[in-house]
Amino acid sequence: MDFDLTEEQESFRKVVRDFAVNEIAPHAEAWDRDHTFPVDTVRAMGDLGLFGLPFPEEYGGSSSDFTTLCLAIEEIARVDQSMAITLEAGVGLGANPIFRFGSEAQRQRWLPDLCAGRALGGFGLTEPEAGSDAGGTRTRARLDEGSGKWVIDGEKAFITNSGTAITSLVTITARTDPGREEGGKPEISTIVVPAGTPGMGVQPAYRKMGWHASDTHGLAFADCRVPSDHLLGERGRGFANFLAILDDGRVAIAALALGTIEACLEQSVAYAQHRSAFGKPIGSYQAVAFKCADLAVMADTARSLVYKAAWLKDQGRPFKKAAAMAKLHATEAAVTATREATQIFGGYGFIDETPVSRFYRDSKILEIGEGTSEVQRLVISRQLGLPV
Repeated sequence: MDFDLTEEQESFRKVVRDFAVNEIAPHAEAWDRDHTFPVDTVRAMGDLGLFGLPFPEEYGGSSSDFTTLCLAIEEIARVDQSMAITLEAGVGLGANPIFRFGSEAQRQRWLPDLCAGRALGGFGLTEPEAGSDAGGTRTRARLDEGSGKWVIDGEKAFITNSGTAITSLVTITARTDPGREEGGKPEISTIVVPAGTPGMGVQPAYRKMGWHASDTHGLAFADCRVPSDHLLGERGRGFANFLAILDDGRVAIAALALGTIEACLEQSVAYAQHRSAFGKPIGSYQAVAFKCADLAVMADTARSLVYKAAWLKDQGRPFKKAAAMAKLHATEAAVTATREATQIFGGYGFIDETPVSRFYRDSKILEIGEGTSEVQRLVISRQLGLPV
């Protein structure tokens, strides 16, 4: 077993960490307070090459492995989850469907800007009545043979990167053959809808518990028309294709959770060393020291699961169960870690200017987005052969 990263990966980690510390950390609290999506910083992440990491050079990427992408997300998450999810969603949910399932013409048209960070893409799967039950999609798209266009009607909910000034497209799932509903499962396909298309309405940004600097909107489609060549992948394969995309995303979300746990550990140990109570540092008391020890265990176990799942994907081996396990453990551990870190900081942990307060608010969504903890347990159970 080799737990060492390559020299190139370690050097890259340092570059991303320096960027996060110098370009994101000083502003994260203000962005959170003011609910600001920092377009210039996102573009700077693009200039650093982060949005193109796993994609071929011909589209403006750097042909890096998946583990390297996870390292980037982890390092950004150590200072700000909002920017980490912007990166994770921009790569995994915006660009990856285009790369994995798009035609060469579609790749050439949309990937270069997405890889460069000049543009962001969204992933329209969730609906007001279809969250974990993603197969319950109600959005419909019918092909108007006369005009050669898809006509889309419906709604999407909680869509990341869907309403920014640099959003270029949203890939959505829609029922494309309602006639099948009587005889079985509906046909679900994926369609690319460019930003600004008439009939696609971007609803007001949500008021969220956390991720205040991340862009999240609902979308409404009413007689929204896009050319027939905007179908992404085979007709009827949309649901299966998006489930495959989510396996990648679960590992990436776990990497985001890992970065959060590591930040809680680092800041808690530092605070416990210099904060005094009853005449000595609070880290000298078992009540605090043991919390820090638990944070260290959470970080190591999460890291092992995340890196293993990423390694399996890089090796071309099955990783569905490993992805679900990493996502389940790392995200639940992140929620616990942020709670414990807030407790260590005491009253200061309840003040928004303290990073652990923001980490605490941000972390709850990790157990929900890209598959709830309950869904991860379902996936793992099925992989174990249980008739769930």
